[in-house]
Amino acid sequence: MYAGAWDKNVYCHRRAPDSPNAVMSLSGHTDFVKTVLFVPMSKSPLVISGSADATIVVWDALSGRKLHTLKGHSRGVQALVLESQDGGAAIIFSGDSSREIRRWHISAEASYEISFSAPDSTAPSGPVDPLIAHETSIYDLKFDSDGDLWTASADKTAKCLSRSDGFKADTVLRHPDFVRAIAIYDAGGLVVTACRDENVRVWEKGSGRLLHVYEGHFEEVTGIVVDEERGRAVSVSIDGTVRTWGLKGEDIKKAKEEAEEKKANGTGDTKKESLLTAEEEAELAELMEGDD
Repeated sequence: MYAGAWDKNVYCHRRAPDSPNAVMSLSGHTDFVKTVLFVPMSKSPLVISGSADATIVVWDALSGRKLHTLKGHSRGVQALVLESQDGGAAIIFSGDSSREIRRWHISAEASYEISFSAPDSTAPSGPVDPLIAHETSIYDLKFDSDGDLWTASADKTAKCLSRSDGFKADTVLRHPDFVRAIAIYDAGGLVVTACRDENVRVWEKGSGRLLHVYEGHFEEVTGIVVDEERGRAVSVSIDGTVRTWGLKGEDIKKAKEEAEEKKANGTGDTKKESLLTAEEEAELAELMEGDD
């Protein structure tokens, strides 16, 4: 398992339960690491990290050796996603806190930015324009099974950028606050979003219709993934908890009925108390100041 840290390093941890300590530290960024992507590759696996220092670093996953430093973003890199890989090369997208999305060719031998309209991974002869789809920070990027790009942003929207239309937005999911993460449940035709308003939302992928708002966290929800096999979403929050939410039709129906019953009984708006101390709240606020 790879994790990015506030101390500017990427850490590799053994997955074996009897080896909980970090076995390798990857040092090379000059500011905290915001996102990490592992790419298996056919020749040698790579680790790719994005940092608040506005760079992307490519590492040899086995040796921990720093292979390439990619520059192009003007502000911190907050999201990385794999578009495709073929043999010893991969194509990834990155998003930053200035709203730019960029596309990169990645391999152990050479890594460089490429155009969104490029049919292959040929290195460009000049500067490459970024993709602009939001008004401010990009927090998360995900591809669905159709190859369309889904985004989560601090402009209070999540969007589907259609590949067939040059990555222009054809679906906009509006939220009351920053959208921190997004996940796709292709088998169920759903999109799941995590919001700073402490809630998890489930949307119909094809129409963009909001199906249900899951409540339970009592601080900002910062990450979400989909367990395709079990048909559920797993969320993580600043409140220090990990929670699961049903995505199957019967699960959503039951959750909606329970929410309506609570509302009818006047128990749905109970104030949620934070488990953080005042000192921890202050420290968290300080750390989050640069997270825009």
